[in-house]
Amino acid sequence: MYYTYILYSKIKDKFYIGSSENTHERLKKHNNKNKGFTNQSDDWKIIFSKAFVSRNEALLFERKIKNWKSRKMIMKLVSETKIDSERPD
Repeated sequence: MYYTYILYSKIKDKFYIGSSENTHERLKKHNNKNKGFTNQSDDWKIIFSKAFVSRNEALLFERKIKNWKSRKMIMKLVSETKIDSERPD
């Protein structure tokens, strides 16, 4: 299975959208201050995850969310599928 996921940083009040075969291992890498957007903080939490059979499907959904360019739409998607108790309001 492949997953499209959304991370949230309370410190930065920002979202990150990605895809991976193993979201928990990927989250560890995001919180280890690697290069890139997520190195801005180390408090990233998975607030949304959706499973797909193929990597291509997960990437297409990731691209769809990123193309929204809308915090409001991301928050709506997250509110429809609660997987973490620490969600932005």
